[in-house]
Amino acid sequence: MSKIKNFVKSQPVLVIAFLAALATIFVIPPDSGYSSYVNRSVLIQLFCLMTAVGGFRSVGIFENATAVLLKKAGNIRRLGIIFTLICFFSSMLVTNDVALITFVPLTLMVFEKINDEKSRILTIVLETAAANLGSMVTPFGNPQNLYIYDKYKLTLGDFFGTMLPAAAVSLVLLMLICMLLPKEKCQADSASAAAVPKAKTTLYCGLFIICLLTVFRVIPDWMCLIIAVMTALICDKRLLLKVDYGLLATFVCFFVFVGNIARIEIVSSFISDILQGKVVLISVILSQIISNVPAAVMLSGFTESGKELLLGVNLGGLGTIIASLASLISFQYYRMSEGAKSAGYMGVFTAVNFGMLAVLAVFTFLI
Repeated sequence: MSKIKNFVKSQPVLVIAFLAALATIFVIPPDSGYSSYVNRSVLIQLFCLMTAVGGFRSVGIFENATAVLLKKAGNIRRLGIIFTLICFFSSMLVTNDVALITFVPLTLMVFEKINDEKSRILTIVLETAAANLGSMVTPFGNPQNLYIYDKYKLTLGDFFGTMLPAAAVSLVLLMLICMLLPKEKCQADSASAAAVPKAKTTLYCGLFIICLLTVFRVIPDWMCLIIAVMTALICDKRLLLKVDYGLLATFVCFFVFVGNIARIEIVSSFISDILQGKVVLISVILSQIISNVPAAVMLSGFTESGKELLLGVNLGGLGTIIASLASLISFQYYRMSEGAKSAGYMGVFTAVNFGMLAVLAVFTFLI
């Protein structure tokens, strides 16, 4: 029983997705139509990207890059700006989850030598927002982008034209909020960079490039899958165990749920009518409740407005702590650290996220 409880706590979205899919199975029993539900290409691309990024983390590329950059820090404000920019730009390539898994623990280590809890909280909150906002710039920055880019067959022009204006405003807002950090001097604990294994790094870089070419529909997904598995077997078999299979399973469950709901005419018509001219607004609101990845999968079954959905679920990553599941990663790391003040963190997180969401929403509806 305790194992079930632990699983539910560790994978709440997967459990909800499974129950939702299970409920619809009783309405639409399994038949030949189920085969069209699952987007195989998205699942393969996610698997391969997670394998490549896991390889980068295993050889210490991110830690080395951070060690070099932190040597530039001389005060708390500059330190916060560095971490925020690292999360913003790295998430474009390695996803928001990986950026936070990598850099929030480093932030906590650095702040162990700085007696300033308010600055520690604000820095981590800014990193979280930066990872969520930076990841919206590329088709492979987060799972919902990858899904929508493939689902609606968007071009790079469509994608960047939709996301770059909001991303530019986001970066300005992040830098303005960084000005709230004090200019008090500090000494970041930046140890010298460790040597990176060249052979493995080269193979991981090659795999990452192949993943990008697959996302851009240059290389078939089956070929990318074979190369990803072979790379892991050659370099580090443990990479195959570090893939987030829970996320992949969550996608499968939501594929089934959305596919079945779309076949229930009354429900399908109702949701489609609600979305008319309100895709951005509805996707932002729904993301606050069920998070932006499942919101993207669910709403995609009822609208042809791919660009509006793309913008809505990405902006919807701001707001509540569950709007983007990546935000929970930061909170978990902070909550488990010494001297953590969870209530204070949630207060700052809510103020920053809803404040930025309000500004970006106004900007979006004005352009």
